[in-house]
Amino acid sequence: MNDTTTPPQLPDRLSVDPSSPHHVPAVFQHEVGIKFNDKERYDVEEYCISEGWIKVPAGKVLDRKGRPMLIKLKGKVEAFYK
Repeated sequence: MNDTTTPPQLPDRLSVDPSSPHHVPAVFQHEVGIKFNDKERYDVEEYCISEGWIKVPAGKVLDRKGRPMLIKLKGKVEAFYK
């Protein structure tokens, strides 16, 4: 049998964090890639295409809940399935 399920459409805003309201589990069934200013990034935690920003970890710094501290970078954002 061929399992050729089409992936769901990528949302305008997506987060890796399961507690976020912008987390869509169906999207993570497939590998998602992010291009930021025409370069592929592998450390993106959250993105918004319409507002043109991504959030990435700020080094090894953690917040009080043990999650990485995030910084917001503005630029051209493209999301795609690999």
